[in-house]
Amino acid sequence: MANSEVSSLVSPTMNEREALLATALRAVETVDGDRRLWTDDDRSWSSQAAAEAVGEGASAAVFVGRRAALALERLRGRDAALVGVVDGLLWRPWIGGLVMLLALFAGVAIDRIGSAQEINLLAPPVLGLLAWNVGVYLVILVALLSRRRRAGRAAGPLRRFLGACVGASGRLPRHRQGPMPAAILARLIGDWSAVAAPLHGARLARILHFSAALFAVGLVAGLYLRGFAVEYRATWESTFLGADAAHALLTAMLAPGVWLTGGALPDVAALAAIRSGAWPATENAAPWLHLLAATIVVVVVVPRIVLGVFSAFVERRRSRQLLTRFDEPYYQRLLHGYHAGPVQLTVIPYSYHPLPIALAGLQTLLGRVFGSKAAIRCTAPVNYGDEDALPAAARPDGNGPLIALFSLAATPERETQGAFVAALRAAASAAPLLVLVDEAPWHARFDADAKRLAARRSAWRAELAAVTEGAELANRGLVPVFVNLAKLDLASAQDEIERRLEGSL
Repeated sequence: MANSEVSSLVSPTMNEREALLATALRAVETVDGDRRLWTDDDRSWSSQAAAEAVGEGASAAVFVGRRAALALERLRGRDAALVGVVDGLLWRPWIGGLVMLLALFAGVAIDRIGSAQEINLLAPPVLGLLAWNVGVYLVILVALLSRRRRAGRAAGPLRRFLGACVGASGRLPRHRQGPMPAAILARLIGDWSAVAAPLHGARLARILHFSAALFAVGLVAGLYLRGFAVEYRATWESTFLGADAAHALLTAMLAPGVWLTGGALPDVAALAAIRSGAWPATENAAPWLHLLAATIVVVVVVPRIVLGVFSAFVERRRSRQLLTRFDEPYYQRLLHGYHAGPVQLTVIPYSYHPLPIALAGLQTLLGRVFGSKAAIRCTAPVNYGDEDALPAAARPDGNGPLIALFSLAATPERETQGAFVAALRAAASAAPLLVLVDEAPWHARFDADAKRLAARRSAWRAELAAVTEGAELANRGLVPVFVNLAKLDLASAQDEIERRLEGSL
């Protein structure tokens, strides 16, 4: 499959569990460079089994998700700690239900807005509830108008606490019982946090909105339930407000309730008559209770439910779109093997006859990067001075990249090695081109002099940079990768090649 075809694969069909499993397997296969936990045979088996299970023509998300599910089932018997972490990161819906239920009970328990059987019309809990929710709406409105993302705002203590519960819904194992390296755990949690952050934001918003609505419902329900058994008396008191100011405050505060019920507030004189300390100083609180309840419904319950429903819609949509693009090198290699079969790699040495040990190292390295079933063909070396006489294999069919192989022992020259790279780049056309410089001949001829080695590497980088200056993004692979094919550091070399090929394979 051509690079443009692989990079354009977009599939929104992967759900949350599949995305988590795919992220976990990616952490394993990326970090486990030594193949101790997940071998080359395991990787080939999982790809082949997934391809057989989904059949031909399946979307990228379906194939990647099925492969991850099969792999995690095999890993379950090898490293219970790893699978336990994955299971722990999966969202448990009951957590949101529990938070909302606690909010309802809290509202019922905190319904006391006065002393004994009196309702203080200016009680801080009611004013605070209304003011808090109006403040939340203003913050949401300002954020929408200023087009700032919700994740960019500082989270309060409650949001941080619930966010921690949402982000890691299950209990992670305290004692590891398997070979899982700490690096895999760190990579998994870091990658999943980044992938699922938009989903967690919508999920947290849904929980908080519905919890706020249920808290208000609980407060009102508690008042009415107790009102059947006892008589609430309405009164008010204030150190700073007189009857006129209190009437103005209540007029503004209870306006939504007046609008909903069609009732009316008593005048200033009637309000002054029920002030604490006056006589009789109270009256039956039923009319006031209805106005308070209606106001809470209009200001808190209905808007919060609407916001909660909208957040639930966003959450559901995001839960199905966690992984929609698969144009990173890791996924592209998997998909290339699924759609186009084993990668066809062509290695063209320049003025260098690699020894069998170097060819074996090259086979191992490229197998790690492109898959164990990659077909690798090494052509006859291009002789010094024959830069324009490229073999026919230098004009690929688009199935895989071209690989230019040099010896570090050779002194780089723009007219020779540089001209060879330029000719290969022209012949490769849209196919990726990777430049490998084998350090094995250098170490065989020279003493281990770190400064001299660094100087030779710099010379190679400088010459190739001059040749590739102004190259398009698809040719970023022309930056040389230095490897010792006779004594490979597989993890380091694989990481270096993947970073060079990022976005170009």
